[in-house]
Amino acid sequence: GVKVLPIKTDIRFDDQVETAIEKVNHEFGSIDILVNNAGVLMDSTLKKLESDQFDAVINVNLRGVYLCGKAAADIMREQGSGVILNASSVVAHNGNFGQTNYVASKTGVIGMTKVWARELGKDGIRVNAVAPGFIQTDMTAGMPEKIVQMMGEKVPLKRWGQPEDVANAYTFLASDEASYISGTVLNVDGGVVI
Repeated sequence: GVKVLPIKTDIRFDDQVETAIEKVNHEFGSIDILVNNAGVLMDSTLKKLESDQFDAVINVNLRGVYLCGKAAADIMREQGSGVILNASSVVAHNGNFGQTNYVASKTGVIGMTKVWARELGKDGIRVNAVAPGFIQTDMTAGMPEKIVQMMGEKVPLKRWGQPEDVANAYTFLASDEASYISGTVLNVDGGVVI
């Protein structure tokens, strides 16, 4: 019973993002919530990291958030309300070996979140970020079992998170129950960043 409008979009490109946002606004008459959740990994140590790997991750994980946020915020300003939720990561707090590009992008997302919360609050727009920790997803499914266990042991709750844990955080931050929360980063990490 939910109406869905799938739009294939490469968020690295201004024109594609603007077209997608305009289609959504036209179809539904408003844009109330934007979840910037697209992301890629291309891990490599600094010594081996190539410029194209760096750019590819920054272009999706950071530039894509900027482009989608800017396009949605223009519509939300006119409405006088809206919620923008950005996907960061707990690695933005402390770094992570072999992830120069990924950590840079996710740290940048936190910075943009705080700036946008300051800039857009007067327009009735809340902006927050979610920083997941170790979450069992298709992206992590190919990891060796030894690494999965080792990483799980680092978590005070002694387990990996589930996608539902992250979805619940987004749902809360998008809801009226979070109407006075803006400019924050909610870690969904089982306590790994303490």
